[in-house]
Amino acid sequence: MEMSHTTIEATETNFLLQLSQTAIHFEPVTKITNVFYDEVTRQVFTVRSGGATDKGAVQSIKFSPDQQILAIQRTSKSVEFQNFSNQVPDGVEYSQPCRGSSTIIIGFVWVSNTDFILVTNQGIEHYQVISDKRYLRAVKNHSIQGNWFVYCPLSGLLLVSSGPLGTSLQPYLFKNHQLLRLTKFEVDFPNPPQPARLCLVERDVTPTVLYNKMMVLVLKHPIKPNPTSSREVTGKSEIVVYTLCKDSPPRKTHILQLETSGKLAVSILDNLIVVHHQASKTSSVFDINLTGESDGRVVTLHPFLASVTIRPYFLNIPASAAMLNHEPSKMSCELYSPNWVFFQPNIIIDALLGCLWSLELVLTPLIDMAENPCELFDFLLQRTDAKPTAMAVLSRLMCFPHSLSVDLPVLGRVFDKLNEAYRNQLDIEIQSQIAMPAGAFQLATGSTSRRPNMVIDQTNIYSRILSPMIENKPAGEACDRFIVAIVSEYIRSLVQYHIPVQHFIYEVLIEAFARLGQFYQLHQLFQYHAVADSKPLACLLLSLESVYPAAYQLAIDMLKRISNANEEIVEILLSKNKVLSALRFARDVIPIESISARKFLEAAQNSQDPSVFYGVYQYFQQRNQRARGSPAFLKGEHCEVYSRHFKLLFGDGDSNISLSDSLTMG
Repeated sequence: MEMSHTTIEATETNFLLQLSQTAIHFEPVTKITNVFYDEVTRQVFTVRSGGATDKGAVQSIKFSPDQQILAIQRTSKSVEFQNFSNQVPDGVEYSQPCRGSSTIIIGFVWVSNTDFILVTNQGIEHYQVISDKRYLRAVKNHSIQGNWFVYCPLSGLLLVSSGPLGTSLQPYLFKNHQLLRLTKFEVDFPNPPQPARLCLVERDVTPTVLYNKMMVLVLKHPIKPNPTSSREVTGKSEIVVYTLCKDSPPRKTHILQLETSGKLAVSILDNLIVVHHQASKTSSVFDINLTGESDGRVVTLHPFLASVTIRPYFLNIPASAAMLNHEPSKMSCELYSPNWVFFQPNIIIDALLGCLWSLELVLTPLIDMAENPCELFDFLLQRTDAKPTAMAVLSRLMCFPHSLSVDLPVLGRVFDKLNEAYRNQLDIEIQSQIAMPAGAFQLATGSTSRRPNMVIDQTNIYSRILSPMIENKPAGEACDRFIVAIVSEYIRSLVQYHIPVQHFIYEVLIEAFARLGQFYQLHQLFQYHAVADSKPLACLLLSLESVYPAAYQLAIDMLKRISNANEEIVEILLSKNKVLSALRFARDVIPIESISARKFLEAAQNSQDPSVFYGVYQYFQQRNQRARGSPAFLKGEHCEVYSRHFKLLFGDGDSNISLSDSLTMG
């Protein structure tokens, strides 16, 4: 099955990749200046006169990660060291030769502040640098006839190539000051060249970390059957991804189908694989977490973003130089220059220009790429700092009337993707609150949650999308019908992922029903308890009483189901002038001594119904008699005005009024 992928044509504002705004400048490469880059410390070294001394030209130069020891290789037989303090060398050098007279140093790497790895054509030599005594202590040797090596500082993975084709890759993992040999694996080449020659080279192999997994990317080019052949190479390149597993050999898990061949380079950016093509000056972006074609073992992926370009970059020229040479103050840099060298994970160096940049991902242009919303959100949910872009895309999908072109089921699947991440975040919060280990929590709940990069919760949906939509909605029923549809779908998704629906989401739905006059549908929501009980919703129902009288009883019933809503029910009944009903309810649910006599007597007096006032007054007199042996009110109850009002209405004796609605102590 042919998988669809998105192709973006570069426009004035449609650049998804850019060079860091601030470039690191250094002295460019010249006949007398060499430039070196260390991927461990991310440092650029410029060495004048090629570093040539009586000891030879500098072949490689690297600081230890803490900047305390400088290692310099000038020959193929040894490496020299010099201690630094406060960025000042102490002036005393010491050296470490490689083992064996026929051994040649391929290179070296610092794997910690004191652990030093020497890679030779005969093996791996692991040393511990004792800087204060100025010598190296041998830790362990691993025998292997190496062609070249690559190292990933993020994971501590060292890969050494061996064999006539260079396709045997031996991984070593540096961990706890030990260099552990892992299982060797072969990179398959279906049609190896004859006679055999080195066909897998260092620049085509990238050890990296994607989604917290160690992986090895192997760039495979179409191979000429004969190196001297003048026939043009046909076919396209591909990247084979090998995943290193904890207890099993590395295995091929993905194949990335490229649209081009020729000079290619790889960058790793926010768990994305970015492949640059020098001839076409374009880049392709792959995400191994997206769905592709699978044969059950290997997933084949096409670019998620193909033929994208890096935003034009302009270098500032010092004003004095610009005026002297009559040049503009800014100079355009050549993108995808033949002078560019790519380092991991996302470093680009132009040695002739003397600039170092980091490559950056720009997500904003994706706002205009909503042709396949589900695939786009699969992509955005994996990215760092993608929430503003995701909210902008979602706002477009849900915005009336532009969203009418988006099918509701598609929008529902987008909600499901968002709420799956939302649910994962809630599970992690619950796990942290109960202080349960992750494994035990997953076993108890069946959850396989991992912390999401981005969570769009109900507050975000309401404040950023629904509330502005309601405030600016056009007149007529169409928008309200749309609101009912999308909010109902959003609630469906929340319920599916067992996420409690917040009252303000329900309020949007209820108010839309009310504006449409769809009170039957509204009533069914509450009658069948499709809406979670809450005080704010009960208050909203009460506000609808004037247009839908049955809403009053729905509100009271809801409040009765809420355990801590007794005071609210009393206040609502009193506000409706239902004084005796309020007192009956309070008598049933509130301790008798806690009921405020003044509150009820004031409401009874304001009702201007003598029979109501008589019943309420008599109730509290009986309460006082039982509680204190006297019907009189305490001074602190401030009921003197109501005692005088009672005497004014009924005198000192019993009234002859028949009170069918009066209260008794019962």
